[in-house]
Amino acid sequence: HYWLIVMDPPFNDMYNTLFYKQITNTESNVPEVPFSFSVTAVVEEVELPVIDVSLLMDGAKKEREKCKEEIARASREWGFFQVINHGISMDVLEKMRQEQIRVFREPFVKKSTSDTFSAGSYRWGTPSATCLRQLSWSEAFHVPMTDISDNKDFTSLSSAMERFASESEALAHTLAEVLAEKLERKSNFFKENCVRNTCYVRMNRYPPCPKPSEVYGLMPHTDSDFLTILYQDQVGGLQLIKDNRWVAVKPNPRALIINIGDLFQAWSNGMYKSVEHRVMTNPTVERFSTAYFLCPSYDAVIECSGDCPSYRNFSFREFRQQVQDDVKKLGYKVGLPRFSNHLY
Repeated sequence: HYWLIVMDPPFNDMYNTLFYKQITNTESNVPEVPFSFSVTAVVEEVELPVIDVSLLMDGAKKEREKCKEEIARASREWGFFQVINHGISMDVLEKMRQEQIRVFREPFVKKSTSDTFSAGSYRWGTPSATCLRQLSWSEAFHVPMTDISDNKDFTSLSSAMERFASESEALAHTLAEVLAEKLERKSNFFKENCVRNTCYVRMNRYPPCPKPSEVYGLMPHTDSDFLTILYQDQVGGLQLIKDNRWVAVKPNPRALIINIGDLFQAWSNGMYKSVEHRVMTNPTVERFSTAYFLCPSYDAVIECSGDCPSYRNFSFREFRQQVQDDVKKLGYKVGLPRFSNHLY
């Protein structure tokens, strides 16, 4: 299919380069890749906890409290959960999906030089990959919230993104406040610190991959934010670590997936879990997803709660810089252990 070649980034070229490098590389100073990076084909499919968040608004006091407890429990035990009756209409989500498919259908040359969003918004593969396991077989538009709200071209894409982003933002703040309340910490922290200029939306596309047992759609990672809200299609491929093993997330057409990020794990003194997750590739079907990331301003200080804090205080700017430095040097993110008060 000629249009496929034109549309897709040159994944095969990158694959071949890394494959050749792997065969010819005899250097002994290649950094050790973490255990969780090995591609495991057979994993059990699980249903994440499903929480009806309409009860937070419409439920009686007892139902509201039960709902809050379910959110906190899932964040402690899984680091992931699904929400239904979340207030974001299927129309908004479906429109987002259609617009996203349309923008990814553009020729690769056009996507990679697009001025629809700020420079560097379009990304593909893994520029820092040093071996095949670090290559992500996916492409994305990583769009800051300010790009969306400041976009004066009222295209169908920008209006779909604006609605998705605004409604996701409201849901993220609601959930963050519940989680803060359950820690008995002041919940206005998020309203004061999580401002639009650091939050962002990411549109992902995972093309069919001829080598599904060798490369990931997205390599194992934790999210460097407070909360992520994910809308995915029904193709599946998302996997996470539960009880020291990888499990596959069963897609639910009615639900959005919520996951806890590194900053919430630190802020909660390890009470809420930022769990490693990855996306597997599919040999025949492409997959789409859209995610909203709740982040603080760069100067916001993440203060670990409790009498015996597991992490030292750090700013979001410092955290991001450390992650970028590690990825450059090692090929993967180290994340929170760098800020631990205990030796690791």
